Amino acid sequence: MHTPASADHQQKNITCLEILQEAERRDLDIIAFTDHNTVAGYKQMLEEIDDLELLKRLNRLKPEEEKRLQEYRRLQDKLLLLTGFEFTATFGFHILGIFPPDTSMRELEFLLLQMNVPEDKLDDGATEVGATVDVLTAYQMIADAGGLVIAAHANSAHGVAMQGIRFGGQTRIAFTQDPNLHALEVTDLERVGKKTTARFFDGSKPEYPRRMRCIQGSDAHRLTRDPNNPRNPGIGDRVTEILLDELSFPALYAVLTGDDFARTRPYRAEAHPFDYIQAARAEGPNIVQDFHERYIRRGGFLDAIVADVCAFANTNGGALYIGVSPDADTPPVGVGNTPTRVINALKTEIETRITPTLPVSIDVQETQNVKVVRIVVPRGEHPPYALDESQIFIRSEAETTPAVRDEIVELVKLGVGAGAPAAPAPIKTAEEKQLQTDSRLSIDPPHTGVEIAAVETRNTVRYYTMRDLRNGSLVSNVTRNSARRLWRYAIDEAENNPVKPNQVRWIGNIGIWKQREYNTQMRYDLVEKVNDELHVYYGVTEEGIHGPWAALVGE
Repeated sequence: MHTPASADHQQKNITCLEILQEAERRDLDIIAFTDHNTVAGYKQMLEEIDDLELLKRLNRLKPEEEKRLQEYRRLQDKLLLLTGFEFTATFGFHILGIFPPDTSMRELEFLLLQMNVPEDKLDDGATEVGATVDVLTAYQMIADAGGLVIAAHANSAHGVAMQGIRFGGQTRIAFTQDPNLHALEVTDLERVGKKTTARFFDGSKPEYPRRMRCIQGSDAHRLTRDPNNPRNPGIGDRVTEILLDELSFPALYAVLTGDDFARTRPYRAEAHPFDYIQAARAEGPNIVQDFHERYIRRGGFLDAIVADVCAFANTNGGALYIGVSPDADTPPVGVGNTPTRVINALKTEIETRITPTLPVSIDVQETQNVKVVRIVVPRGEHPPYALDESQIFIRSEAETTPAVRDEIVELVKLGVGAGAPAAPAPIKTAEEKQLQTDSRLSIDPPHTGVEIAAVETRNTVRYYTMRDLRNGSLVSNVTRNSARRLWRYAIDEAENNPVKPNQVRWIGNIGIWKQREYNTQMRYDLVEKVNDELHVYYGVTEEGIHGPWAALVGE
């Protein structure tokens, strides 16, 4: 939130004490003063408290001043008040730096000076302060100083997600996937569905493999919501609820820099709190999450769970929910009254059957008054991970499948490389490719699905080379018998139902050949003409549709 030290604050006559009192009235536990490019508001409050304490030591406090000092002390004991700033980086992007309450004001002012905020503007609280450091440099400087680095209102004006900007895909990827960035502050956290910011940055998109924690804050520039303009929130109008071990900055830092995404959620004061698991079920299975209603050994249910753990470790990490089906409309069955027994059984299976050792996190969550077990799987640092020493699985979109030879080779290369697997090379957007060449022969293909890159016949058997559109990798020597589900679909279609150009729905050189619903998700077979040659992209999902392809399918 802002204080009157920000030049654009809408109520210049309020005091910091009134801000603390309003935070208490709204039942908040942690708040942060983040004025624009200054710490003047927090500094003025500390100076006022110091002056009052000096007068008290000199026995010169007036009764109303004594009351004010006691109120400050009471609220400081009750609230965790953090200090920080909302920094304006190059080109106007806003970044929150939030620090412990005992951080020196001189230290933060020196940090702002290092980030090129002019000395004569250090107390202005202005949103525009001239040429400062770039976004990535600001992330690193705030992180190196021990602060939480949060992209302010990332999905709206001055946000690093660059919403509404059609070019700059590589910049957007860099700004939202940088390891020094701890969270995205967004304005649509309460919304559900596939078009939200949290859904976009859930780790399922090929260009954005790092899952980003999304939180919300009031960004209040006034004490209470503007009655004439509800879009001007007050203190406590947008709140994040966080499960902390204790009320402290280190505990907050640990959660916001950790991998347990169920420990933050939008706060709802009403009787129905945000249901994290139901929201995940509404999204459905994808490359980073899946659901298992049953978990017993008989019938292979337990084997399927452990195979998923292996696949997540070899791909991009993810979460498994045990005791619920992927159908959000089906009531959860849960894991009964002894979830600890289920957790211990799962731990034993994972520890004894997956090699090398994989540090997973298993806990109990609740949805619709039913207990379910959640397994959080990290992206493994030492691939390939094997089930029962010989079975290697990967995650392919919403399915767990055995890895084929070329995929195993790539996993081995990562395993003998420099530790943890690097994120896939960012894919350039179609707009950027168009800017790079005057005679563009092809637009950027979709980012999910597969393409048959080549086929050859040896001893009457056809061997296919499949291109994974998620990362551009090629897998050779695929036969109909060895092909996984999507590959087999592509092979069957290519052999038995080849594309008929006169039946394709074209827009320019790209078109839709087929569309179908599979596992509650729409999949498209898309076609592109390049120099009179047809490229067919099979099984493209929504996550892979961008630019001209989005216009084609009516995004």
